[in-house]
Order: sequence, then structure tokens, then C-alpha cells
Amino acid sequence: MTQIKTRFTEMFGIEHPIVQGGMQGVGKAELVAPVAESGALGFLTALTQPTPDDLAREIERTRNMTDKPFGVNLTILPAITPPPYAEYRQAIIESGVKIVETAGHKPQEHVDHFKENGVKVIHKCTAVRHALSAERMGVDAISIDGFECAGHPGEDDIPGLILIPAAANRLKIPMIASGGFGDGRGLAAALALGADGINMGTRFCVTQEAPVHENFKRQMVENDERATNLIFRTLHNTARVMKNEVSDEVVAIEGAGGATFADVQHLVAGKRGLAAMSQGDVEGGIWTAGMIQGLITDIPTVADLVNRIVEDAAQIIQNRLTGMISR
Repeated sequence: MTQIKTRFTEMFGIEHPIVQGGMQGVGKAELVAPVAESGALGFLTALTQPTPDDLAREIERTRNMTDKPFGVNLTILPAITPPPYAEYRQAIIESGVKIVETAGHKPQEHVDHFKENGVKVIHKCTAVRHALSAERMGVDAISIDGFECAGHPGEDDIPGLILIPAAANRLKIPMIASGGFGDGRGLAAALALGADGINMGTRFCVTQEAPVHENFKRQMVENDERATNLIFRTLHNTARVMKNEVSDEVVAIEGAGGATFADVQHLVAGKRGLAAMSQGDVEGGIWTAGMIQGLITDIPTVADLVNRIVEDAAQIIQNRLTGMISR
């Protein structure tokens, strides 16, 4: 089988430079294990589990399904009553997980503790300046999120075509490119731009193993690249989500001016989104999805998806690009 080796694959002991990043509600054993089995790197999402003990059990459940490397995502967000981050962190360390993806607010404490315990850390960023700060903190690799991504792209609005090489110009540690990736063309492009691999979220949601209602998978296949909304723009906490009746309403409320979070809270509430997901109601709540929807045309197995991406990228690199060179 074809392999593409990079600094990232060598550092993290994986076969392919493809990462399934942490996704709230989706980063569970039933997705992470087949990602690991495919030779890519999957991440459980710590805060998807209600308690640190639940996370420890989910790690063990994943281990029972694969003996290949996988990691845990720990996203740190400011909150009035924050989750017990230190306890989640301890559960990760005590479970023997050796790869962590951090994201969010002031990760230094977490990075230090993980590194003291022999855990490799990938930090997710949306700006070069944040990536450089994380590098100084001592993380092992960076995941850089372009404006095309699902979830929070930051407030700079820099697309991957600029952000990836801008980061590559200044970082010394390995970097994976995130936001708008889902096929072999994207992997080849990311490598050409200076990345050491790609991170995919939305694309992994549209696989047979993903714990996502089939209605949402089919909707994302049907959607094109315009089928996202940017919400919370006026609140300076931009999030890219799937375009539907609820996100359209949020955009309209913000567009009227003077909106506060309280004005949209009933629409974006997590419980509402989870209920819509469980019922397969694609119009019933907020669902995080990226512009890559426009390039998703099927619902393959994880293994088929990863193999196809690697084979297509190799063909592009070896045949199409090399064939264009004349000396």
C-alpha cells in the first residue's frame, strides 16, 4: 500500500499524514478506532465524555478496538463554571495516552503537565502568531486552521492558501493543515504549501463509522460549498456551521444589529443541537460543518476514504505534477 512519509508521520508513529481532529459529540471510539486502523491519527474528544472517569472508559474501549496510535483532544474554553480540566488531563495521563491535541484558551499549564509525563502535544491554532506562541510553549506540532474550517476559524479570516505557507515560513516544528481538506488534491496541495499533513473534521463525519445520524450525512453530501453560515460574527466569536433554518435565523438576528448572546442562546443551545442530531432533524439545531461539504460526494468507510486520499495524492505528486516539469 502507498505511504506518504513526512516529519509528522515519523514523529507520531502513523502510516499516513492524515488526522481526524477532536469533534464534540463525534470523537468517540467507533470513529477513532477505524481511523487508527486505517493508518491515520484519530482523536477522542475529552469533553464529549460527561466525566473524567467516562473518558478513561472511552479510552479503554478504543484500546479494545485497535492497537494502533490514537490521541485525545482537550479543548480549553473560558467559562463561568469550567469543566474539571485538570481531572480530564489526569485521566488522559493515567490511561497511558501519549498523544494529545490541545486547543483554546491559555494551554500552558496543560502543555507543561502533558510534556512532564511524556505526552506529545499538538496545538490547534487559527493564526501564525498563536502558532509561534505555542511553539515557544514547547508543543511538538501545530494544527493550523484556515478560514474554510468548520467550528471557530478565529477573527482574522485568513484562508488556508495564505495561512499554511505563512505558518510554514516561520515554524520549526511539524505542522498539519486544517480547514477545507477532504481528498487527495487537498493533501497534495497542503504538502506543497509546506504542511506535513492534513486534519479533517467534516469529511470524517461523512463516513459509515461516524456516530452521526444518516440524515446529516446525506445532507452534507447534497450540500455545496456555499452551505455554511458564519454565526457569532458580531460577538467576535465566529463559528462556521451548516446552513439551515436555525443558523439562518441566528445570522438574521445578528444582522439586525445590537444582538447579544442572550438573543440567540435559545437557538444555539447545545441541548437543542443534540436533540436535533438524535432525531435526524437537519433543520432543528446548530451543526458544525465546513466548506469542504462542496467536495463530499459519498459516504465511504474510513479505510476506503483514507486509502483513496493517499493514493490520489500520490498520483497527483508522481504523475500530474512531475509530468509538467520540462528542463
